[in-house]
Amino acid sequence: MVEAFELEDRSMVEAGGRRFEAMIEAFLPPVFAVFFSMALFGAFVALAGVDPIEVYRLMATGAFGSWFSVQNTLQRAAPLLLTALCTALPAQMGMVVIGGEGALVAGGLAAVASGLALSGLGLPVLLVQFAMALAAMAAGGAVICFAGMLRQMRGVNETISSLLLTYIVIAVFKQIVEGVMRDPASLNKPATRALPDSLMLGMLPGTDVHVGLLFGLLFCLFGYVLIYHTTFGFAARVVGGNPRAARLAGLPVGRLVLIVTALGGAAGGLAGMVEVAAIQGRASAALIAGYGFSGILVAFLARQNPLAVIPVAFLLGGIAASGGLLQRRLGLPDATVLVLQGILFVTLLASETLTGRFHLRRPTAEVKEA
Repeated sequence: MVEAFELEDRSMVEAGGRRFEAMIEAFLPPVFAVFFSMALFGAFVALAGVDPIEVYRLMATGAFGSWFSVQNTLQRAAPLLLTALCTALPAQMGMVVIGGEGALVAGGLAAVASGLALSGLGLPVLLVQFAMALAAMAAGGAVICFAGMLRQMRGVNETISSLLLTYIVIAVFKQIVEGVMRDPASLNKPATRALPDSLMLGMLPGTDVHVGLLFGLLFCLFGYVLIYHTTFGFAARVVGGNPRAARLAGLPVGRLVLIVTALGGAAGGLAGMVEVAAIQGRASAALIAGYGFSGILVAFLARQNPLAVIPVAFLLGGIAASGGLLQRRLGLPDATVLVLQGILFVTLLASETLTGRFHLRRPTAEVKEA
């Protein structure tokens, strides 16, 4: 009896040790990538004749140094929360989808088209906004779901197809905005007609941050609960771990792929709706701002965890918000922060080689004897 209790206690301790080691292994690569990238970026700006310490100080000030800076950071983080999910959710099934920009653009155009079509029918504002959100999510979901369908039915690599679909969607978007939906009053910068002011999303109480931030936070929480606390999410992760075993277990692999990719695309499409209904008010080339590509970096830094996407999006939003301050104070180009993001992404990919190389637990006696 005593030996049984000792074996049970030992197994519990070992299970706890494995969980702790897995947590450290998940946490280590992004932390290493951030610090190493900051060092490389410091060397880059030093070569440009600028003090790296002053650059980091201004970045912290521009991102979180005042209430105005914090609101600017939150504003920029709102679309990143949603576009990151466009990569993070399919990643649970072992898919690398990088078409968030296409989903965002398609969602933004669908939101404007539906809003303009319904605005003159005398419908309640909330109903029209809800229809705009549904149209945006359907358009974005269709783009990414199509990439999942190509992978499942024809064996086409989803990374390549989602990227190519992004460029196709952008080309179609420009054709429509500069053609059938163009506002005649937009001369130098083609755009659609503006949405009525009544359809624009409001601000969170006491802030200058639009409610799109709340949409992103809720979608991240929904994604986390769905993936890690439901049987559907467990089945999706089983497919991501071993598709062949999932088929042998009777799981509907094709259906799971289509649903998860559609959900990821829906998040990206909702980001497009937020951009046009909270900031721009119309669809134009300004919608193609790179939020979908930045969302890829957010997803990888968050290790594809929908809950971890939230702090990482705030960090990347803060970095983007500090670009203007670097330009005004130090004379650096506003795009300097894009260099940091590029270095960060490359370093993060390289740091993935650290996974599995650190063993914090000492081997047991049985392992040693073996």
